[in-house]
Amino acid sequence: MKTFKLIMVCFFVSTFSFANVSINEKEALLAIYNSTQGDQWNTTWNLNSPIETWYGVTVIDGKVIEINLPFNNLQGNLPQEIGDLVYLKTLNVGFNKLKGTLPISIGNLKDLTTLELFMNEFEGDIPNEIGSLTNLEILKLYSNAFTGEIPYSIGGLVNLKELMLGSNFLTGNIPSEIVMLSQLQKLSLIDNKLTGNIPAELGQLVQLEELVLSSNEFTGDIPMEFMNLNKLTTLMLSDNNLNEDYISVINNTPNYIQLQLSKSSIVVDRD
Repeated sequence: MKTFKLIMVCFFVSTFSFANVSINEKEALLAIYNSTQGDQWNTTWNLNSPIETWYGVTVIDGKVIEINLPFNNLQGNLPQEIGDLVYLKTLNVGFNKLKGTLPISIGNLKDLTTLELFMNEFEGDIPNEIGSLTNLEILKLYSNAFTGEIPYSIGGLVNLKELMLGSNFLTGNIPSEIVMLSQLQKLSLIDNKLTGNIPAELGQLVQLEELVLSSNEFTGDIPMEFMNLNKLTTLMLSDNNLNEDYISVINNTPNYIQLQLSKSSIVVDRD
């Protein structure tokens, strides 16, 4: 009888744990598991255990708020059902083997503050819907195979602090809407196929500490507005089609920015 009672207690605890998470969220997690070959992950999920015990999943008050599965051998696509995880604050699936396009349903994740999809094989356009993630602070999509232009909707990410889109195949200009990212501290677009002049609007992003634009096809000159970037310590512009060959400046002193050219050196003192 005691054994029977213990089994029943365990059953009810397990059932109660599952019941705390909505059916939509459970089905979304299962869709991720199935579409990314969960049975072959480095650390897999025991689907018979409570969801809050699943590796990389954080549940608070019955809501799935974090998925952290980097370096876990995820293979395949992210399913549309990921948009049903509406309470998600962090999604990190970096350093895996994910491919295909990003589902537009990712724009449903309004609470998301961190989105890290770097070092995968994603392709196609960065969906416009990503611009609706107004709480986003960190967006890392580097080292994939994204194509097309940086979406104008990116200007909606008004709380963004880090925008890392390097090592893709992005084309076109840097959209002027980037001026809306007034909190931006790090911007990396290195190793793409971006063209046109470097927009003067970047000089209005006064919180910038790192600006990495190397290995693109930018033309023209460095905007004089860059003198407004008082917090800038890292500036990388090499390997473009600019009017001068600029050498990277890294860990510069905060009092001035030194733009070293192939033929001369310009120092703009901010004191």
